[in-house]
Amino acid sequence: MRLRSLFLLLIALSFSALAQPTAWNDLRQQASGQTVWFNAWGGDPAVNSYLDWTSAQVKERYGITLKVVHLADAAEAVKRIQSEDAAGRKTNGSVDLLWVNGENFRTLKTAGLLSEGWAETLPDWQYVDVQKPVREDFSQPVDGAEAPWGSAQLMLIGDGQRTPELPRSAEALLTFARANPGKVSYPRPPDFTGTALIEQLLIVLTDDPHALRQAPDPSSFEKVTAPLWRYLDKLHPYLWRKGKSFPATPARMDRMLADSELLLSITFNPAHVDNLIARKQLPASARAFGFEKGMLGNVHFVAIPANAKSKAAAMVVANFLMSPEAQIRKADPAVWGDPTILDSKLLPAPLGTRLAAHVPASLEPVPFLAEPHAAWVAALEKAWLARYGAR
Repeated sequence: MRLRSLFLLLIALSFSALAQPTAWNDLRQQASGQTVWFNAWGGDPAVNSYLDWTSAQVKERYGITLKVVHLADAAEAVKRIQSEDAAGRKTNGSVDLLWVNGENFRTLKTAGLLSEGWAETLPDWQYVDVQKPVREDFSQPVDGAEAPWGSAQLMLIGDGQRTPELPRSAEALLTFARANPGKVSYPRPPDFTGTALIEQLLIVLTDDPHALRQAPDPSSFEKVTAPLWRYLDKLHPYLWRKGKSFPATPARMDRMLADSELLLSITFNPAHVDNLIARKQLPASARAFGFEKGMLGNVHFVAIPANAKSKAAAMVVANFLMSPEAQIRKADPAVWGDPTILDSKLLPAPLGTRLAAHVPASLEPVPFLAEPHAAWVAALEKAWLARYGAR
């Protein structure tokens, strides 16, 4: 263990040295001419188009060839990295940069398959909004093993003109449902957004929030989650179809909101309401809002495997992805509309103003609440289905 700690310290010191301008320039020279195999989810044309632009930019600016491997599921790359490690392929791996989610990050980091200590040494880290959960991923310390790329936050959707008093706490949501029976619902878990709402309610209702920082303990699970189930038992009779049936997706809820069948919808993309307004699916009075104490949020990252072939170039690409210019373009709804991980107030005036201009007009910002440990997702879904899934 001591040898491993010393090894990690030496790596960290090495990367820290790279934060100096001269060292960074040396790294850029080293990166020039390298090829980065970037494994990323490829299911969205807007994301793919953005990565095409990124490839052209890093080629022109740094002489780096960026090869994007479009994945249906990032788990494919995780299995490949694990297989290479099992086969003793400690260098020259097939993945240089990986768009990774919290669950896959935990798997790779726990197994020691990621480079650590580099992300906060990148020059553009200085602009990162550290009020967002950029130093932990699903309650797992990041330790500089992945660089933030974008963010998301669970938000409720309502029409401020039709519903002037929107619920901004769990208690207010229950009161709102009682006052408007049949007009409130949420996507049926294990739909991602539905499960996220269950996590959100658990965070604000449990008497033991610290328990959520660790994997669920079977001996205390019922006690930690009891306030959540009591709340849902009170809420469900006032939901759409009395809580005996649930919309399959948030997209279905969007349509039900537009048709006045519901008074609220839900999203994990704060820019989503602006998009719905632009498509005239919702009126201009629609709002993305949340609980005053905060809403569940997360950050998505890029990571460098420990056996990556082109680590220098991968770091340069990761820095470009979180640079002000790249973040401003990514935040533009006409390009991708992915919320930034930068703090616009830390940027020089022209750039900060440009970035701030992409904050969704319909968004009423609320604080970020960090996600529980990744293992809570499956535990909560199983418990929810056992209680309400068969109705």
